This record gives sequence, C-alpha cells and structure tokens, in this order.
Amino acid sequence: MKFGVITFPGSNCDQDMIYALESIMGYQVEHLWHKDSSLKGADFIVLPGGFSYGDYLRSGAIANYSPIMKKVVEHANEGGYVLGICNGFQILCESKLLPGTLLHNNNQKFICKNTYIKADNNASIINQSLSLNEALKIPIAHAEGRYFATEEMLTEMNQNQQIIFRYCEENGEITAASNPNGSLENIAGVCNKNKNVFGMMPHPERAADTELNNVDGLKIFESMLQAVVS
Repeated sequence: MKFGVITFPGSNCDQDMIYALESIMGYQVEHLWHKDSSLKGADFIVLPGGFSYGDYLRSGAIANYSPIMKKVVEHANEGGYVLGICNGFQILCESKLLPGTLLHNNNQKFICKNTYIKADNNASIINQSLSLNEALKIPIAHAEGRYFATEEMLTEMNQNQQIIFRYCEENGEITAASNPNGSLENIAGVCNKNKNVFGMMPHPERAADTELNNVDGLKIFESMLQAVVS
C-alpha cells in the first residue's frame, strides 16, 4: 500500500499526515505537489488540511483547479481511494467527488479545539471496525466547517449510509451542544455512494501520537487500512 499526500499552496497539515502514515504507521508515502500530472503510483490519495490558496473565493475552490485534481478525479472514478481532511474535504466537495458543501461556522469565527465524534455506521472502510457507541476525541481547526446539503441529498445520504461521522458528547450522545459549527445533523464526515471517497473536518492525524496523549485518530486509520491492506 502506497499513499500519496498532496501539498497545495497553503497546505499546513501535509507533514502531519505524512508523519502519521509514514513514521507512526510505517507505510510508504509519496509526496505529491499540486502541479504534478501523475499520482506516481500511489494507491490511496490524501488531501490534507490547511488553507489552500489562502481560502480565497471559497475554501478549496481554487485548489479544485490544480493540475493534479484531474488525476485525483480519475483515480476516484476508477474506484481508487481518496481521503480529504478539513481543507481536503472542502476541495473534494468543490470537485463534486463528495456531496454537499462546507459553509462558514455558524458563529462566524475560526474554531480550534478538541471535539468528540462517533461513527454513524460500519458501512465503509473508514468506520467499519469502529464501535458505534464510542466517542473519539479528534481536534478541529477551521472557519468553514459547517456541513450543508439539501434535504433531498441528506435523505439519500442517510439511506445510503454516506454519513460516516457525527459530532457528539464525550459519552457518545448526539446533541446540539456537541455540534461545534452548526453542521446539519451534526455531520462531521461523509463519503460518496461508492464508498471510496471520504471527507471529514476533524483531524485524525493530530490524534495519532502517544506524545500528544491522544491516539483516537489511529483507530480511524486502522479501520481504514484493515480492509485496504488485507
């Protein structure tokens, strides 16, 4: 299994992701630049967090037109795995690989703190081995993380089990108070219909090191890799 982590102008979590995948989990990682015209043999593509192109126009809007995105879309349409974290999630929504969009937080402020999320189902590789009753402590850091989709889209996504994570309390209860940004239905992450493209606003790579006293993010990576590597 070879990962490819893309760096866009303004990415600031690419090295965190590379460290988690390469140094902690021991996988080969290809460093990809947004102007690359090839994925260089990577099997699993990761779009990391940050502020690509300074978040001008909309978060992820300009990065969507980076040359490498043509290859990412082709990879996804051929069944290849793609994961977008935070800004990467925004880019995947802009590219229409994922449904919905990310709007400004309901308090109109940048939010950086630990949150709790839990798997909504076990229907995709990213949450297949996670307990539906366990709350995972995963940090967020965004200004435009409020997930929005039409009522029709949400109905279809729920029916297709495309909601992968929801914000919750430490005890796992889903409440309005546990929703940090006003996302519809407390949605923290979604996938496409084919369940090979994933996006989430929380940062599991920032909760994957014992030195940070939090390895809840590793559970997400391990769930994801359990199916891909086996």
